[in-house]
Amino acid sequence: MERQGEMALISAILKPALDFALPPRCPICGILVDNDNRFCLGCWQELRFLSEPWCDSCGVPFAFERTVGSVCLNCLEHRPAHDGVRAVVAYDDHSAQLVTRLKYGGRLGLARLIAEHLVKFSLAVPRDSVIVPVPLHRWRLWSRGFNQSVLIGRTLAEFTGLSLELDAICRKNATPPLYSKSAKQRQKIVKDAFTMPGSSRALIAGKTIVLVDDVYTTGSTSNACAKVLKQGGADKVLVFCWARVLAGEDTI
Repeated sequence: MERQGEMALISAILKPALDFALPPRCPICGILVDNDNRFCLGCWQELRFLSEPWCDSCGVPFAFERTVGSVCLNCLEHRPAHDGVRAVVAYDDHSAQLVTRLKYGGRLGLARLIAEHLVKFSLAVPRDSVIVPVPLHRWRLWSRGFNQSVLIGRTLAEFTGLSLELDAICRKNATPPLYSKSAKQRQKIVKDAFTMPGSSRALIAGKTIVLVDDVYTTGSTSNACAKVLKQGGADKVLVFCWARVLAGEDTI
C-alpha cells in the first residue's frame, strides 16, 4: 500500500509535465482532447455504438424491438457455437482506425480504452465468469510482440474483478492472415487451429467464458474457440469485442 501511494504521488507530480509534452489526443483523428483515451466530439458522433435489441444467439442488432430471446434468420439456419457477441461499435472505416493503431501502430494504451467500453457488458455475466483472450500462435506473437486480445482482457479483468486465464486455450496452428479470406475459407483455416491443455478444464468447467477479441468479422475464429471451450466443459461462451462487421457490409 505504501509503495502504491508513492507511485500515485510521483504520477500526480509528473502528469502536468507529461501532458504538456505529450498532450492527450483523440485516438482516431489525433486532435487534442481533455483526457487520455477519449474521443473528440466529431469522432464520437461518427462511431456507430451498438445496443439492444439484438439477436439472442449472435448479438447482431435488430432494427426494431423484438421479444426477449428472439433469434435472427441466419442463426435459425446456422446456430453459432458461441452464445452471443457483445460489440461496442459497428465495424467501419472509422472504428477500424482504433484497431489498426493498437495492433500495428503500437498504441497499447488503446486496449485500456476498449476494455473501459466492454465493462458495461460484464454486468450481465455471472461473477465467477472467466475471461479468455483469443490466443495468437507463438510465431505471430513473436513477430508482433504482444497479443492485443490479452491486453484488452487483462485490463477488463482489472476493471471487473473477473478471473483471467491466458492459457485456457492455445493456437496450435500458425494460420495465415484472414483479412482477405471468404467466410468458408476462414472456417476451414481455423477449424482445428485451437486446443485446450488438460489442466485448463477444471478452471472453466461449468463457467461462463468471456472470449475477448478486437474485431468480430465472420465469427469463424470465435466459433472455433467456443467449440474447444465447450468441449472442455464451459457452460456458455460470450464474445466481447470492440467492433463487429454487420451483414452486407465490408469485412476485413
